[in-house]
Amino acid sequence: MALSLNDIHSLYERYGNLAYSGEPVTQLEHALQSGALAEEASADESLVAAAFLHDLGHLLNLQGETPTERGIDDLHQYFALPFLRPVFGDAVLEPIRLHVDAKRCLCAIDDAYFGQLSADSVRSLELQGGVFSRDEAEAFLQRPYAEDALRLRRWDDRAKEANRATPDLDHYMGVVQRVMQQHAGRSVV
Repeated sequence: MALSLNDIHSLYERYGNLAYSGEPVTQLEHALQSGALAEEASADESLVAAAFLHDLGHLLNLQGETPTERGIDDLHQYFALPFLRPVFGDAVLEPIRLHVDAKRCLCAIDDAYFGQLSADSVRSLELQGGVFSRDEAEAFLQRPYAEDALRLRRWDDRAKEANRATPDLDHYMGVVQRVMQQHAGRSVV
């Protein structure tokens, strides 16, 4: 079953006020900040949509607040994909799918990166398989959309600032709608 634009909007309206795993922001604030950071970096609209939607799996697979403290990896990077695949192309889906592995990769290739992770990100890193080996990191970097996933990961890590001003939900729903329409136009051809 595909998520419609209204379904996505409803998920953020219904569950967006949930805390974002021990961080000083809600799920919605994290999504808005991620989208805003992507826009500030002049990302194309597909990557802005991916940044905004990257943690939608948390809203589809509710595991309570801070599931990592209970040893739960909710596999959120995969959970939303079946619902999004009918309405988005790989330019949105792959950065979402790869953003967890991007964290594992960045820990392997950037000596300063691990030290910048929040406590919850460190806990989830272990549940998600830990730091990549050098070979795993090199293989990851060869994947299509790996660079977009690395960019998304860095925005994800920074999108945890209390009271940060961002465009509103309707702004990002507009981005999502345009990207959905572009995908629908390509799918018809």
